Amino acid sequence: MKEFKIADRWIGQNHKPFIIAEMSGNHNQSLERALAIVDAAADAGADAIKLQTYTADTMTINAKHGLFNIDDDSSLWKGHNLYDLYQLAYTPWDWHSKIFDRAKEHGMIAFSSPFDSTSVDFLESLNVPVYKVASFENTDMPLLKKIAQTGKPVIMSTGVTNLSDIDESVRTLRKYGCKDLVLLKCTSTYPATPETCNIDTIPHMEQMFEGVSVGLSDHTMGIGVPLAAIGLGACVVEKHFTLSRADGGVDSAFSLEPHELKLLVIEAERAFLAKGKISYGIQASEENSRKFKRSIYVVNDIEEGETFSPNNLRVIRPGDGLEPKHFETILGKTARKKIKAGTPLSWEEL
Repeated sequence: MKEFKIADRWIGQNHKPFIIAEMSGNHNQSLERALAIVDAAADAGADAIKLQTYTADTMTINAKHGLFNIDDDSSLWKGHNLYDLYQLAYTPWDWHSKIFDRAKEHGMIAFSSPFDSTSVDFLESLNVPVYKVASFENTDMPLLKKIAQTGKPVIMSTGVTNLSDIDESVRTLRKYGCKDLVLLKCTSTYPATPETCNIDTIPHMEQMFEGVSVGLSDHTMGIGVPLAAIGLGACVVEKHFTLSRADGGVDSAFSLEPHELKLLVIEAERAFLAKGKISYGIQASEENSRKFKRSIYVVNDIEEGETFSPNNLRVIRPGDGLEPKHFETILGKTARKKIKAGTPLSWEEL
């Protein structure tokens, strides 16, 4: 199995899941709130805080026609044009070092998703330990080349792509120097519904792409989908995070609150520990329980020479008599000696 380190944290199926709290635009253009989000993520036990590094001008142009306008009735951002949305959601670049420093104070990893070559250069100046590729950028081959050439580990979401797209992106990252790669199953709708997540893809993805680790970038409500994904082999989980959904913000509607993130961290480790390994037979931890299984017991006093029957033998708990599978074999045989009720039957009594 592939495993590697991000900073001092091991990533891979032999290690507890790496939980990423995605801040995105939930800072609502307040540095004070951004730092409070870092504090809350650390208190909840997240391994990392993730930002998005762009400006409205590096993402698009200020046009208000066609697809530049968001007019989908189901979109959280209906009524915005793209430029205005990114202007509202972006994280000012001069905040990054302050946010990263706050995360470092908590012993938490901080990194970001770059959206163009200038943001990669900027993040390199901050010495980020890993890069995240967002779903909508995962076929931007010049960007992937630029990221791969840093030699840093890469986590890439796989939303809005088909298998051949992913293959081409993986090949590009490998070609230009990416050695440590995590692919995240992702459904790029906001919020997503569980029935659209198809997380059975996670183990298949690991089989399809040799030498990658796998995980989940999740936009559903709650923590059920991430826990199921961990059971299927996800070693990285990314969830959007906010202080309170009631506070509003571009991503708040599908973001976890602090108590939910804390629960995810706790239950993710439990899910990981529960996976264990393929195991049959009696475990060491079960040895003490073994004595409470059923066995054959004398339930009425038996005289020497008396025939064993359902009237004087029963299969009951505890388990220190003969195994139940011998019950029918013993019926009709005779007792070698007197046996008191409550005695576990052994071969010596026959």
